[in-house]
Amino acid sequence: MKTKERKRAKELAALLALKKGEIDTSDIPELVDWSAAVVGRFYRPAKKPVTLRLDADVLAWLKAAGPGYQTRINRLLRELMLASSLRRRRARRRVG
Repeated sequence: MKTKERKRAKELAALLALKKGEIDTSDIPELVDWSAAVVGRFYRPAKKPVTLRLDADVLAWLKAAGPGYQTRINRLLRELMLASSLRRRRARRRVG
């Protein structure tokens, strides 16, 4: 093991040994507003190839905005998925 790797391993072991209360995070501001977060900036879900049959006018509309129509389809479906998930969570809160 190289010196640099040994040093890094030692530092990681020391960090892992610390208890939560011993870690000084005073120089890191707490992030409470996630409204500016960008979905997929660091996390990239695995893509799966599919065959999808769309109405011709829908496909023309998607392609009219220029290259990247498949990405737009994915974005639109993700927005719908997240909105649906949010509605379900809100409905459960009202019931429970």
